[in-house]
Amino acid sequence: MEEEDAAADPYLPYDGGGDTIPLQEIPKRGSNYAMSNGGGAPSSTTHLLDFLEEPIPGVGTYDDFHTIDWVREKCKDRERHRKINSKKKESAWEFTKSLYDAWSGWLVVTLTGLASGALAGLIDIAADWMNDLKEGVCLSAMWFNHEQCCWTSNETTFAERDKCPQWKSWAELILGQAEGPGSYIMNYFMYIYWALSFAFLAVCLVKVFAPYACGSGIPEIKTILSGFIIRGYLGKWTLMIKTITLVLAVASGLSLGKEGPLVHVACCCGNIFSYLFPKYSKNEAKKREVLSAASAAGVSVAFGAPIGGVLFSLEEVSYYFPLKTLWRSFFAALVAAFVLRSINPFGNSRLVLFYVEYHTPWYLFELIPFILLGVFGGLWGAFFIRANIAWCRRRKSTRFGKYPVLEVILVAAITAVVAFPNPYTRQNTSELIKELFTDCGPLESSQLCQYRSQMNGSKSFSDNPNRPAGPGVYAAMWQLCLALIFKIIMTIFTFGLKVPSGLFIPSMAIGAIAGRIVGIAMEQLAYYHHDWFLFKEWCEVGADCITPGLYAMVGAAACLGGVTRMTVSLVVIVFELTGGLEYIVPLMAAVMTSKWVGDAFGREGIYEAHIRLNGYPFLDAKEEFTHTTLAREVMRPRRSDPPLAVLTQDDLTVEELQATINETSYNGFPVIVSKESQRLVGFALRRDITIAIENARRKQEGIMLNSRVYFTQHAPTLPADSPRPLKLRSILDMSPFTVTDHTPMEIVVDIFRKLGLRQCLVTHNG
Repeated sequence: MEEEDAAADPYLPYDGGGDTIPLQEIPKRGSNYAMSNGGGAPSSTTHLLDFLEEPIPGVGTYDDFHTIDWVREKCKDRERHRKINSKKKESAWEFTKSLYDAWSGWLVVTLTGLASGALAGLIDIAADWMNDLKEGVCLSAMWFNHEQCCWTSNETTFAERDKCPQWKSWAELILGQAEGPGSYIMNYFMYIYWALSFAFLAVCLVKVFAPYACGSGIPEIKTILSGFIIRGYLGKWTLMIKTITLVLAVASGLSLGKEGPLVHVACCCGNIFSYLFPKYSKNEAKKREVLSAASAAGVSVAFGAPIGGVLFSLEEVSYYFPLKTLWRSFFAALVAAFVLRSINPFGNSRLVLFYVEYHTPWYLFELIPFILLGVFGGLWGAFFIRANIAWCRRRKSTRFGKYPVLEVILVAAITAVVAFPNPYTRQNTSELIKELFTDCGPLESSQLCQYRSQMNGSKSFSDNPNRPAGPGVYAAMWQLCLALIFKIIMTIFTFGLKVPSGLFIPSMAIGAIAGRIVGIAMEQLAYYHHDWFLFKEWCEVGADCITPGLYAMVGAAACLGGVTRMTVSLVVIVFELTGGLEYIVPLMAAVMTSKWVGDAFGREGIYEAHIRLNGYPFLDAKEEFTHTTLAREVMRPRRSDPPLAVLTQDDLTVEELQATINETSYNGFPVIVSKESQRLVGFALRRDITIAIENARRKQEGIMLNSRVYFTQHAPTLPADSPRPLKLRSILDMSPFTVTDHTPMEIVVDIFRKLGLRQCLVTHNG
């Protein structure tokens, strides 16, 4: 038979603080990992309490950093459901209770959607305002950001629409001059000052109040949804600190996004609201259904993509996703998107920031550069995962990891100093992506749109779409190349800092920069070589042939796909994000190519890599088991180990039972008929036995050290002067999951994945 040893196989979860954490890599665990779907205590497989007796308080619950037993939780829920159904015809009150129970699922996802939408709107508005605070302040209304400040002004010009008397830069306020080297240095200094202040405040709040609020949160949520318990990770303190520090981290200008952490924020809301309903608060498996719906709501408000959110939850984070959860996820995403649209944080009456207005067709020959962008995305993803994991491993294993505040300050300082001179790195990353996605038109004053008119050689926009690039476009190309190198380097060192940090927006920015550069290159190629076979066939004279903004969109999707290895949900998120429905085929081609290229270097996405780095217990459904071993070769104890610690069903005393518990570190014990007949009766958990003995001593008189312990239905025959026996049948799992010693490990691993088992006993001839 197989047992789990807590001391020999501890999980050391990532605590989010700055201490060095010993690496507990899953590959080092060897094939033992196949026999256990989690760390810590095994738990019984079915809910077979003795219902004639009062259940013992605390039995059936889980410790922190332990994994739940899915089968047992489902059985508990079925039993609860049967009880409610049998009582509902007894009275009007019981009928009302059954209705409340049936509707509680919809109620909890509605509350989660409302809270997620409201918090996302608040975060968006606050981050925009604080981001503009680095450059200046609105004198007419302090709470307005730069764009809102100039809305009511009559003194803005077409070329300089972002300049108005109400908005003052820091140089104008402090030095009284808007131009010149002095004002540039003052603005530079204030930009760095605010960036460092925001970053310092964010990391201090995380370190002092909620260490779990750092990072993206998606690797931990994937692990929690697979059945692992991390107490406090989805608590109210984590929610509050993550919301505040996310705004500060984004405003500090670090190369990170707020989209990943918004999934964590939404899951915190789902977890908190699930405690209002006994159906979810008392059942860990049911609670995970709410968390799946919450993660869909998180992506819905992060990108304004409700359908993409549901698909993201299904494809990327959820471990168990029944049809009922699909409907509730859809509803949660809908409610969250509705609330965000009501708040209208972007001021454009849309859910999204990157909405594209162009609908020009794409041509067949453009699939070649689209696929090349996919190859770039896959290569970038593979490089980023390896580089970031190597840096995070170094952070954990060296003294550098002990100073998280210093690290954040250092990265923020380097980012601010290098970012300010380049307009494309100085601006908010979301604004940069918006500018790169936007196509040039008569209303665009961006440097990227300074094409030469064929009529008078000026830099104005011409009605002829096939136009040569002006000096502004070439200058912008150089700046974009520098921005690309800067973003690639800084994102590697930023993801994993002890502040809330998402990866979606930086990855999309890198892809959008690369895509826009390729798009402009293709556009100029089509202009100067319009007689080439490719362009001659497709590009008519005077027709819009190449759309550089589309290349930016495809590049963004490819790079995000290369890092996360998402496919279906990513394509849906991007076309919901941009409204570019007719560009699904280019997006699909680029995303699929990036996944294939990335998978050639390693099958893991960034989230799976971080799960493995932190040593979380996670059996990935996508991972293939290649070993050709049998259960007896993997089970513990091995042949060279001490014999298996077992309990007999009716001839142990309390003293002997406690001695067995104290002398071993096992978290559960098989119960057998007797030492002579090693036939399996059931399985008892260490935690449940300890709780039951303490409970019996408190509530029952006559329980002594020499009291007989029995797991059978009826008490054994005892001498008249013997103390009162202790019956522990109610904590015994009468039907533990067993396999024979000749079962192939591929089947055992599949059983663990599909049933969510905690332990599996290996038997020989019964």
